[in-house]
Amino acid sequence: MAQHAEKLIETVKKARVIPVIILDDVELARPAAEALVSGGLNVLEVTLRTPNALKVMAAMAGVPGAVVGSGTVRSAEHMRQSVDAGCQFMVSPGATPRLLEAAEGMAIPLLPGIGSPTEAMVAAEAGYTFLKFFPAEALGGAPVLKAFQSPLPELVFCPTGGISTKNAMDYLSLSNVVCVGGSWVLPADALAARDFGRIETLAGDATQLGR
Repeated sequence: MAQHAEKLIETVKKARVIPVIILDDVELARPAAEALVSGGLNVLEVTLRTPNALKVMAAMAGVPGAVVGSGTVRSAEHMRQSVDAGCQFMVSPGATPRLLEAAEGMAIPLLPGIGSPTEAMVAAEAGYTFLKFFPAEALGGAPVLKAFQSPLPELVFCPTGGISTKNAMDYLSLSNVVCVGGSWVLPADALAARDFGRIETLAGDATQLGR
């Protein structure tokens, strides 16, 4: 499947914040996911940026209530590995024609990344209406997505990159933003200290954004 936008949006919009997870320690995967889910963030993006990322995905996918997706997907091989790891969706930093073509043959949907109106239009021509805007802050942030609303009214976004509690509402207040992605709910120091209570609290705080 390329993208079943309605189903994917329904999956992510309830929490409105997707933790972007860079984790290599497989032992921490399950308790970290349990803390996030207990706090109210059940949609988890695990990036393919560490040697054990696929094992982390598989461990998190075994947590009841967790909806795990793969991030930093850049090839058809990454897509196949994501499916095998139990992921339910995939996220890419970009949207090359070859990547979009490869997604057609996959069993789970892709959230492709764009950074300009032209890239958004190319993705839309391929049938994608729900897009990742990345790297959000570096590309101008919420004002850019606000400017997209009128000329690209059929498209909605999940901005990621440089988003925190300080600016998340700048994005979530926009009508064309479904959710945001951020790493602040799973800080490295909390993981190192195995402070899963803090992670659960941060997740709970994130669910209240925009309520």
